[in-house]
Formats: sequence, structure tokens, C-alpha cells
Amino acid sequence: MEPVDLISLLMDKGLLTQSEVSQVREELAETGDGVEDILLRRQLIDEERLLEVMGGAYGVPWVEIPDKIPPSAINAAPAEFALRHCVLPLSKNNGNLTVAVMNPAELQVFDDLRMLTGCEIEVVLARRGALLENIQRYFGASIEKMIANLSSEDDASGSVGENIADLQELAREPTVVNLVNLIIFQAVQEGASDIHIEPFGVELKVRYRIDGLLQEQPPPPKHLQSAIISRVKIMSEMDIAERYTPQDGHIRLRLAERELDFRVSTIPTVHGESVVMRILDKTNILLDITDLGFFPDTRKTFEHLLHRSHGIILVTGPTGSGKTTTLYAALNQIKTPTLKIITVEDPVEYDLEGISQMNVNVKRGLTFANGLRAIVRQDPDIIMVGEIRDYETAEIAIRSALTGHLVFSTLHTNNAAGAVTRLTDMGVEPYLISSSLCAVLAQRLVRRVCQHCKQPYEPDPELLTLAGFQIPDGVQVYHGAGCEHCHNQGYRGRTGIYELMIISDALRELINQRTSSNQIQQLANIRTLREYGWMKVLQGETTVEEVIRVTEEEEFVDE
Repeated sequence: MEPVDLISLLMDKGLLTQSEVSQVREELAETGDGVEDILLRRQLIDEERLLEVMGGAYGVPWVEIPDKIPPSAINAAPAEFALRHCVLPLSKNNGNLTVAVMNPAELQVFDDLRMLTGCEIEVVLARRGALLENIQRYFGASIEKMIANLSSEDDASGSVGENIADLQELAREPTVVNLVNLIIFQAVQEGASDIHIEPFGVELKVRYRIDGLLQEQPPPPKHLQSAIISRVKIMSEMDIAERYTPQDGHIRLRLAERELDFRVSTIPTVHGESVVMRILDKTNILLDITDLGFFPDTRKTFEHLLHRSHGIILVTGPTGSGKTTTLYAALNQIKTPTLKIITVEDPVEYDLEGISQMNVNVKRGLTFANGLRAIVRQDPDIIMVGEIRDYETAEIAIRSALTGHLVFSTLHTNNAAGAVTRLTDMGVEPYLISSSLCAVLAQRLVRRVCQHCKQPYEPDPELLTLAGFQIPDGVQVYHGAGCEHCHNQGYRGRTGIYELMIISDALRELINQRTSSNQIQQLANIRTLREYGWMKVLQGETTVEEVIRVTEEEEFVDE
């Protein structure tokens, strides 16, 4: 089957306008997503109609996936293959295997499947959501099955002391390759941001960070520890012979028509190398400010700040609080062909179309400060510095703001007012801070109540008193009871809570007087992170426990 220009075909049939075609092609170039993904995400065509058009173009029917699929069909395809290529076997009869797919033009996939199964392959189309759900349903538990089978094998092999040739051979064993692939694919399917592979005395732990918290997975057999870790190091182009020095690497994979990047880090521990894989999924990044969880008044004020001609806007919070996502959304909001926008980041996490992005490379002498100094000579209108870590970077950023540039950056502070104290602690003169700083946005991410098991509940009265919360009469708050959709956590997905401090003339006077952050916070009289979170509790988005969990450090700040 030759690939079909689906966009042109839909336009010829009068199902897309020229304007819509231009939008789709532009997004296709920017994101690299599949055409079908973009069409459905933009709601430019009904999925049923899209399947009819695709089926007609490729000469294949589209079907509804049955409630039950025979084991003979499911067992015909390797789990790793089905997950990687988004292929779902539906039936197997007389040497013919019928499979449901999203893209019938991937001929190589069907040739590979024909060789793996020994069957002739018949292709049908199916609804995207149902296809992905059933692939996970039938193949998602394969890790547990594989681990259960492998755990019964001899535990004597795989100690940390194998020679390099043995490690390379073990790491390329189909069993190890499939197991590592399944660990990665399941993490992506469950929306994890990180995969932790951690060796301990008697077991090898695997944990996924989902919605900010680590969740343990079935542990792989201890005797495969070295093989599994070596496999990850080979995939990320690390030196598998070096086991006593930290290393960094990178993996790029394509999974179900999604381009995924993985930042991989290893460190030596007493029981072997610990591996962490950060999953960078471009399709999941929120590049629209309306998706970040702002209340309308906060969003309106923040968007107004983005159109200033000069000054510094800081986003603060701990690691993993969504600071970079907020900055990317801000840059995406204001970018135009008439503006020159340059960033210096460590590292660049996502490519932003129309924005020049530079990676910090300390080994080659490219620090935030050196990069920022070079950026200023590139005639930019807007600059984004990934993080202000030292006096030199802070001073250059401030002087850039004072000379007519709009500068965005991040700091690690507990609240908005703490940003001022942090800058003065770095050695920046208060008068430079007061004259350049426009606003500080402190933020956290709270988990959302799972919509599938959401139900009313009564929070612990002592907890409400401790937090200073009081539920108004007639208002009901909610939590998640736990279900298969949220892995019995009661939460699914995250949203932001914010504390936006605009630098007024009165605050500038306090900054010049080297006033403490507590006094600045009191004078600013702004909605705090905890108050913002409480409003989301009352709206049924999150829980009291979750808001207290992510804001508890505020109670101990005394700068």
C-alpha cells in the first residue's frame, strides 16, 4: 500500500478548507505528529468519517474492536512488537492473522509481522482510542508475566562483575531487549515522567514517577541486573565498561507515531549502577497558557506581563514544579515573526518552532553566564535563561533587562517574595533588582482528582484547622476513591497552583531597604499558593491533603 497524502485527499473531497490545510501542514512541520492525530485533536473531522476516507484510499475496511479477542490471535504477536508499532491482532484463521492498525501504509511493519508469525497479514482500521486501550489491555500486563517467568530461572548469573564481552552479549539477548522495551513502553503508556532502575542488596527495583510521585513496579529478576542496566547504557550510547563514574546519555524512540526523547543518567552505588530515564514527550507539553490551570484573573494579569518591552519575569518553585513548561507556554504565546527570541537552557527539553535555543555545555566552557553574554550580542528582543544559578548570570540578566530586553528565567525559592532574597544572597545589589524585576510567579503542581472515581468526602477536621481552611455552607469537596484508571491512587493528571507578585513602587522601596521576604510578602498582599490551592479544592479539582502536601514548606519559611 503506497502512502496516501491524506491532507490533499480530504481537501479534494471538500472535507478540509484551504485555511485548515495550511494549519494542519504548519502543525505537522512543528510537531512531527501524525496527520490523523492533528486532524482529530483540532476536531477538523469526525473520526468515523476519517476512517471511511482512509479505508477507501487504502482499500481496507474499518471495524469496531470486539469485546473479547481470542487468545490464539493475541498470542500470535510478540507483546513488544504490538506495543511498539500499535498493532492489535483481532483473529487468526487458516494461517491468516487480522490486525487492527492506525496507519495501513507501514508496509515494513506488516512484513516484519508476517515473518514473526508465519501468517498472512490482513489489515483493518479501528478507532484510535479503542485501539490504544485494547493494546494496553491485552499486552500491558506482559511485563508482569515476563518477570514471573524469568524469576524462576537460575539466580546465579548476572553478578556485577561480568566482563564486558559477556555484558554486551547479555544486553543483546532477546529476553533482555524485550523486557527493557516493555518497561519503557509501559512507563510511556501510564504517563510517567521518569523511570528509575535502582539496584539494592536483594532486588532490582523499578519505579515510575507518575503525577510527581514514585510508584513501584514489579521488580525484574536480580540476576538480570547487569544485563538490564547494560542494555539501557547501550541504547543511550554510554560506555558500558565504565561502571564507577556517573554518565549521561540520550535515547530517541518512536512509539505509536510519537517521537520520544529520553535523558538518561547513571550513578555508581554500592550495589551497582542506578539509572534514571527522564521521558520527554513533545505531545504532552502544554504550550497554551489556558491549559496550565490559571484562574482567569491570574491568567489575564500574567498575559499582560508577557507583552512588556523590557524587564525580568521570574518563575520560581522546586524541581518538577512545571517552571519550564510555564516559560515555554509564555514564549509560545508571544512569539511572532517580528520578534527575535533566544533561550539558553540546561538542557533544551523541547524544540520550539521559531525560537533559537542554545544548550549549556559546561565541559566546553558554555555556561549560563557565557551563553547569556553571547545572546545579548545577537540582537534579541526576548531572552529566556533556563535558571539563574549564580551572581554572574543574575547580573547579566538584570543588565540585559535594563538595556531594553524582556528576560524570563527561573529560581528555586519557596514563594514569590523569596526570589528577592535569593538574588540579594547571590550578591546582586537591591537597587538593580528593584529597577529591573517586573514580577515573580511562584508555582506548584497538584494532582487532579480522578474523574472516573470522583466522589464527595469529608476531609479530616483537624487537617482543615491546621491549614486554616473552612468549607463554606452548601459546598461539597471531592476525592478519588481509587480505580483502574488511576491505578487506585485517586488522582490522575496534574494542574498548577500559583502565586503572582507584581513589583509595585511600594515593593521597590522595600527591596531597596533589604527588607525580609516575609515583610515583602505581607505588603504584596497576594493570593498565596495555599489559598490558590484551596480554591481548586472548592472547585472539586484537587483535595485538601494534596494542597497541604505541596505547600507545607511555606509554614517553615523564615527568610
